[in-house]
Amino acid sequence: MTASTTAGAAALIREALEVYGDDPQATEALQDYARRLAEPLRVAVAGMVKAGKSTLLNAIIGEEIAPTDTGECTRILTWYRHGHTPRITLHPTAGEPRNLPLKRVDGRLVFVLDGVRAEEVEWLDVEWPSPALQAMTLIDTPGIASLSQDVSARSVRFLTPEDSPSEADAVIYLMRHMHASDLRFLESFRDTEAGRSGTVNAIAVLSRADEVGAGRIDSLLSAAGIAERYSRDPNLRKLALGVVPVAGLLAQSARTLRQPDFEALQLLATLDRAARERMMLSADRFRRSTEPAGLTEDARASLLERYGLFGIRLAVVLIRNGFTEPTPLAHELARRSGLDPLLEVLGLQFQARAGALKARTALAAVGNLLDSRPRQGTDRLAASLERLQANAHEFRELRLLAALRTTGVGLAPELAADAEQLIGGCGAAASRRLGVAPDSGPEVLAAEARRRLVRWRGAAESPLTARSALEACRVVIRSCEGILADCTGRDRMGPAAAVSAGRARST
Repeated sequence: MTASTTAGAAALIREALEVYGDDPQATEALQDYARRLAEPLRVAVAGMVKAGKSTLLNAIIGEEIAPTDTGECTRILTWYRHGHTPRITLHPTAGEPRNLPLKRVDGRLVFVLDGVRAEEVEWLDVEWPSPALQAMTLIDTPGIASLSQDVSARSVRFLTPEDSPSEADAVIYLMRHMHASDLRFLESFRDTEAGRSGTVNAIAVLSRADEVGAGRIDSLLSAAGIAERYSRDPNLRKLALGVVPVAGLLAQSARTLRQPDFEALQLLATLDRAARERMMLSADRFRRSTEPAGLTEDARASLLERYGLFGIRLAVVLIRNGFTEPTPLAHELARRSGLDPLLEVLGLQFQARAGALKARTALAAVGNLLDSRPRQGTDRLAASLERLQANAHEFRELRLLAALRTTGVGLAPELAADAEQLIGGCGAAASRRLGVAPDSGPEVLAAEARRRLVRWRGAAESPLTARSALEACRVVIRSCEGILADCTGRDRMGPAAAVSAGRARST
């Protein structure tokens, strides 16, 4: 996101504040959107009941601070943002916010609501000194399609409000299988004002991926095949940037590996393979086993709760194959759980274009205000909004990406796939756009950018190219020029902004 576009969004908010300065409600909303431009990206974690939302959130943060049981707190909208000191603030539906006591039990943060029922809580605000929260604010939402209609409605109202942009700039949507209800939610999120960027603001996660193969050591491979099939499904492809399989329980436990866990897993690794397989035919059999000596029933129960049979099997195999220290084992378990690929996708797709997503939310807010509160003297504001939407190249890329994944733009399949990659469909970094190695130097990037630029200029000039595809060609050409400008030293804004470096040259 270029500084000029971010500044343009901020200037638009200021212009709207002047127009609606005598409207307290509009002023408060606009000031909130102005603050959002300077804040980390807001990413909601959503999904059906028991999809594993809180578990995945803990894995991303790297601490067990989100409640994963079925208590009152899982029915409450909870924000996790970065803070220098831990703090939990309860915002009630009526009355003033108040701080809650911090309590740890077995290494986990426990929420003490002091007798307040979930229905009486608007939301919880958790500040935590986690590096992961410096880049994005995570929002844990109650399960959609909950048995409690009120709980389900709370999530839907938050993520897809009828008369305002969503409070979330993007969403990680968890699903155990692809159901019609999942598609309906993603469609509604895309259709909100803030979601009109189409497919650029949602990532689907095939959660509890270890259950796909009944806990076998190759479960993630089976889950990866299913995720790939889902990602090609035309109904889901137009709603999400991709599908990533994740064994959430293993990911959470890998990020919070404890010394007693490691020692218990080491004991299991001393058994021969046949003995291990016999005892892990089922969770009940594992719990009742008497081998190896020294592994207590409580320790077995703890391993099952934290890792599941899949995680235990995988950890033992890794220990026997040389991961004999806690830290390397934890890193490898996290990688194999699917968490590392998910974090990479979040970085490439959300964080790299965070400015664009936040700016779109701000522009949507101004557009919604013009529609819902029309008044004299807004013609100039409407013109400023239209100009920013039309001229910012990042927004053109987002619109083209959505069109490529939905209606199409009249390009041949090979060119359409190339266009999607070049405008950031596989990630906003220059290397991802060009399909070269991540550590490629400026010379390699520049050479590939020139090759792609020649190709797309030729496509734009070809009489065989449909008129409906010419605007798409122009957007891709500008993206190539931006990457080339950055690689050749004309602009050193960095890979996230490279796409816009050539904007002035091509206008």
